[in-house]
Amino acid sequence: MNNLIWLLRASKWARNPPSARMVKLVLLVVAAGLSIAVLEWLELWPDWARLEEGRAPRIPR
Repeated sequence: MNNLIWLLRASKWARNPPSARMVKLVLLVVAAGLSIAVLEWLELWPDWARLEEGRAPRIPR
């Protein structure tokens, strides 16, 4: 069933493709995410932007 949904979505996308501006925007967001991941992996990400270790504080009800 899921394959049929993706096939319908692909056919709709083939009939009405996204604009070049939208493709550039998506590629820019993916590149930004990958660059952040690489900087963190190389340990060049600043300490103020890192998450603290451990559990997050709980919000009282």
